Amino acid sequence: MSGAALQETQQPASLARRVLLQGKYEALTMLRNGEQLILAIVLPLLALVGLTVTPFLDGMGSSRINVAVPGILALCAMSTAFTGQGIATGFDRRYGVLRFLSTTPLGRGGLIAGKVLSVLAVLCIQVVVVGLVALALGWQPTAAGWLPGLALLALGAAAFTALGLLVAGTVRPEATLAITNLLWILLGAMGGIVIPAERLPAAAQAVVHFL
Repeated sequence: MSGAALQETQQPASLARRVLLQGKYEALTMLRNGEQLILAIVLPLLALVGLTVTPFLDGMGSSRINVAVPGILALCAMSTAFTGQGIATGFDRRYGVLRFLSTTPLGRGGLIAGKVLSVLAVLCIQVVVVGLVALALGWQPTAAGWLPGLALLALGAAAFTALGLLVAGTVRPEATLAITNLLWILLGAMGGIVIPAERLPAAAQAVVHFL
């Protein structure tokens, strides 16, 4: 092999390809983790069905399923971006994976971009699964709301990813596990995400607006 050919074969992959491969790896890791699948898919679906078959959302100006779906999709974004990434990154930090990856050609920026990409990929799967189940339950989304809804969902996923990385980079992995799961429950139940503030007691609505 000539020197020119050898040099060509040793050229590093482009940054976009490195980020894409890292995102693919992170997404597959999340999807292969049974605990993550329960948090990302099973629990949101159970909440969706529960809100649909109970009268809790009656009187909200629309059908139960139409009121429930946006909150469930937001819960999906929070479970994948905040809880899932927070826990995974916390333990990657403990075992030295972050330090190793940050010194590779991927770099810190590429690592963060890969994590965001993996969150968006898993979120797309969540939207499809939740959307199909919701349609089977009678969901009737308006066409005009799809584009802004998906854009806000992506922005929310990016914000929750940043928050999850902040927690994972600040406290120990065990504390990250406890904090992210506790906040997931707290924000889901009392943050106005799944249950609208109007359906909560007056005393609890102040907590909702604060969260």
